[in-house]
Amino acid sequence: MSRHAERYPTRKAGANQTAVVERIKQKNTTLDGSFAFFNNWELFWSTDDSLEQLTSTGPFSGTLGSFTTGVRLRTRYKHLLSKALASHPYRPTQFWASDSQRVIETARHFALGFFGIDYQANNTAVLKVISEHSSLGADTLTPGRTCLNNKKDNVEGQKKGYDLMGQYRGTYVKPIRERLLEQIGMNFTDQDIYAMQEMCGFETTVRGRSDWCDVFTQDEFLSFEYARDLLHYYRAGPGQKYAASMGWLWLNATTNLLLEGPAAGPLFFSFVHDGDIAPMITALDVINDKEHLPTTHIPHSRKWRKSQVSPMGGRIILELLSCQIENTPGRERFVRLNINDGITAIPDCQSGPGKSCPLSQFAARTKRKGEEVGKFKELCGLSEDAADRITFLHQ
Repeated sequence: MSRHAERYPTRKAGANQTAVVERIKQKNTTLDGSFAFFNNWELFWSTDDSLEQLTSTGPFSGTLGSFTTGVRLRTRYKHLLSKALASHPYRPTQFWASDSQRVIETARHFALGFFGIDYQANNTAVLKVISEHSSLGADTLTPGRTCLNNKKDNVEGQKKGYDLMGQYRGTYVKPIRERLLEQIGMNFTDQDIYAMQEMCGFETTVRGRSDWCDVFTQDEFLSFEYARDLLHYYRAGPGQKYAASMGWLWLNATTNLLLEGPAAGPLFFSFVHDGDIAPMITALDVINDKEHLPTTHIPHSRKWRKSQVSPMGGRIILELLSCQIENTPGRERFVRLNINDGITAIPDCQSGPGKSCPLSQFAARTKRKGEEVGKFKELCGLSEDAADRITFLHQ
């Protein structure tokens, strides 16, 4: 059972980059130093909306990354793919994507690598697109869009991430602003500087490299990294009120599939935004810092890092293992967690082979977590007739 995040820059960031680039161009002077590249530099998108789509060029493109991931998982889980193909053509394998063009394209490129380039023509697998509309309640891949209180609560909802990130950002941009003012004679806002730092990663993803990376020092990028960590920690992670309940929906549906075992089907793939990965990890309760992340300084020993939790193209895989245990009759089932190609031990449940968790304990853990986080409908302020669980995740 796996959940994948698509690989893309965001529309909001694209708008911020456009604004700061236009400001620099309007200065209409020849720049030097670390900004000398800008004299002949051109935007790598034509409109803000182009940054909303899956990247298709460069060595780090989303299309290439998604296809390559499909090939790698095809190699790793070839035996499960063979079981899925055994039921073809009477029952093609279903896989799911939330209703966003970049997410859908990610799922399709993954499928080309995993199921083969003729999977559609051969009816080997079929993509099911799940609406992101707020009316779906709990029956969704994107609960951040359906949990109404998460969007309305300006103190403990998703806005908390932007506010606390902004607080921290204000602690490190002042010397950058002073340096750039002296260098090119422009006074940049906190958002301008942050947007330029984002440009380094976005352009590298599209073009393979970026001169924007040389505008800032390594320490300044470490501060930028932590600002991103704070944003996701408090927007959709352990630092906010609704994340665990949102992530528990998919965790619970997947746990039920694991309990059903091989009869449920050998493979389940779903594709979402990176903002939907963080709630899932929060519900799993596996990347825990003893205290909430501070906004005054960087705790370098922290566990929660955006680059590890949900990088571009990030994924969570739950594996159901069937093992013969020594001196024990029959076979036992275990759950192993793989986050971004790294086996991750569940802190309070790792007694099985390869630090896996006995399935019965994993199921009990999921149930307890559901009781702790509360009912999704009530917490999110949804109507009585709103869906209270995921119903579509089945073969």
